[in-house]
Amino acid sequence: MTTLYIDRKDIELRVSGGALEFREPAGRRGSVPLSRIERVVLRGRVQLSTSVLGALTEAGAGVLSLSGRQSRHLATCVGRPHNDVVRRLGQFDTYRDPEARAQWSRRLIEAKTKGQLRLLRRALERRLDKRRPLTRAITQIETLLIRITDAAQPPDIASLLGIEGAGAAAYFAGYRTLFPGSLQFEGRNRRPPRDPVNACLSLGYTLVHFEAVVACHAVGLDPLLGLYHEPAYGRESLAADIIEPLRPHVDEWVWTLFRERTLTAKGFREDSGAVLLGKAARQHFYTRFHPLGTALRRLLRRQMRAVAREFEERGHDVPSFAPAGASRS
Repeated sequence: MTTLYIDRKDIELRVSGGALEFREPAGRRGSVPLSRIERVVLRGRVQLSTSVLGALTEAGAGVLSLSGRQSRHLATCVGRPHNDVVRRLGQFDTYRDPEARAQWSRRLIEAKTKGQLRLLRRALERRLDKRRPLTRAITQIETLLIRITDAAQPPDIASLLGIEGAGAAAYFAGYRTLFPGSLQFEGRNRRPPRDPVNACLSLGYTLVHFEAVVACHAVGLDPLLGLYHEPAYGRESLAADIIEPLRPHVDEWVWTLFRERTLTAKGFREDSGAVLLGKAARQHFYTRFHPLGTALRRLLRRQMRAVAREFEERGHDVPSFAPAGASRS
């Protein structure tokens, strides 16, 4: 199984004989059997018909469309979800339970915080020249982790948001020191990203978020209804929830790209205040992302199956609701 990254202008996709064909104005370039395709990521000016989308989703391949300029998420297309509505009943019932939401949120932020600590500790082993900022960040995050896991006074969601914000500030204060000054990376920024590191972080998070949306659909859950992230118009809040512990994996991978000089500042360009990956940099990015994306996809599948079972058990206990207009005795 493979992920296809289509990042060329004027490519047309067609389906013929059980394969996805790639055509340019000059003619056919090649094809891949549908049975081998797991994901398709489209960027920029790519042409395809509804029959192609239908064939891809029928084959179980998710499709992510990114804008041509800043690689922003434009649209997601997935196949049919799991058919058991009991799981969604359990999901909605959990959302209405403040304590259950708080427990869910604490697990997420605890896992994310531990992931940040693991990355910074591994970085400290490699970068003894950055001992002071990395040790300071580690100490601050360890203190925050104690607050997250405090059994005597467990934090509610509002408190967790504050703890997570303080943790992010401490974490990026250490993380940014791992990159050379030529990258001008001073901390997290986005919409648009203003340096090469943030451009890579944003694209990496977007690709993982897409996998989370697909994983939610696959087990019959509503990706829009999160428990830690409040529902918001157009935001897949449940997907945003479940990728929180995965962000440090993307962060470490991005650090590796620049540490090994797979990517350098020369591979990026500035356009109206946004720093964008150039064509060659995008090719390196997608090639190197494939193993990480595959590993995180498998992890998400396992996690979401477990989450779906929890919601399904709760869903069976949700009282039945009479149809609209029916009388209640």
